[in-house]
Amino acid sequence: MIYLDYSATTPVSLEVLETMNRTTKEFIGNANSLNALGIKSKELLNSATKQIADLFSVLENEITYTSSATESNNMALIGVAMANFKKGKHIIVSKLEHPSIYAICDYLSSIGFEISYVNNDAEGLIDFDNLKSLIRPDTILVSVCAVNSEVGIRQPLKLIRQIIKKENSGTLLHSDMTQAIGKTSVTLHDVDLASISSHKIYGPKGIALLYKSNQVSIKPLIYGSGKSNELKPGTPALPLIAGFSKALRLSQADLEKKEKYISLLNDRLCKKFSSLPDVQINKTKYSIPHILNVSLLNIKPETFIHAMDSEGIYLSTNTACSSGELSSGVMAIFNDVKRSTHTIRISLSSQTTSEEITRFLEAFDKNYHMLNSLVVKD
Repeated sequence: MIYLDYSATTPVSLEVLETMNRTTKEFIGNANSLNALGIKSKELLNSATKQIADLFSVLENEITYTSSATESNNMALIGVAMANFKKGKHIIVSKLEHPSIYAICDYLSSIGFEISYVNNDAEGLIDFDNLKSLIRPDTILVSVCAVNSEVGIRQPLKLIRQIIKKENSGTLLHSDMTQAIGKTSVTLHDVDLASISSHKIYGPKGIALLYKSNQVSIKPLIYGSGKSNELKPGTPALPLIAGFSKALRLSQADLEKKEKYISLLNDRLCKKFSSLPDVQINKTKYSIPHILNVSLLNIKPETFIHAMDSEGIYLSTNTACSSGELSSGVMAIFNDVKRSTHTIRISLSSQTTSEEITRFLEAFDKNYHMLNSLVVKD
């Protein structure tokens, strides 16, 4: 098996799995309970949270655990909207977001909020002049992902936040950092709110977090008892949280070294793809090397994906949450419908070996030429 879909999800690392198993066996108490077992679990919960907070140099009470980055995005956008609608109902998002952001914006639009979509330049960066022009006195929130999930564009969040605050000091900045954590360096101090997921960094599925600065107030989406904090009532998923904390700490080790290695693999792929007719490489100088998007102009993406499946090689079309649809990221940058509907996403990891890339390229070449030969030429 050759797995090249790491941006969709990652296997749970053995170290994380061991942490989760130990927690499941040894910490059976509800962290909300006052008995000795509950107190023991609460202590572990606090310890895991402190480790995450220390990792990002934030406060422990600025972290809220959720079930997914999608839930974190909902909590951030809807929570800010509900808390600030008296100040304004204008929200700005980029054209390079995860599909969950657009679904949330559609909902907010249906209940009276106005959504503006900021342009990007030819390299995929936010158009700063357009952003400035869109910010108004009633703009309550801007949401820009740290790294795009389809083309891998990394945004300069610090500069974006400076622009926003200069135009309207009360406007908040949220970022979905799911595709950035563990791949490139980030700081939570560049934003007011951030969404981070576990299963992209060799942690368990079903656990994520929302970072919310203590300077920000948002409305809860869920109400109940037994709350670990005001935004997320219920029994904390302690084994998942412990695993997530472990995965986050592991993800930050040797980031620069890993990125350089992955860049070499990316270069090998690009060298091959650039030699093939009717293959377009969808990247810019701001794309991180972990995500490589290409368009096979004469081949349906799903056909190629299934052909590679039969070889035991696993890719995706675009982001896993919109597989088979037009790539909004490619469309936003290249403005080409055909290019945007024929995309293949190859996502790399420091666990990807040179031998795997060699085998992948051999299978790619075989299937590409076979399927391309079936195309009826004009």
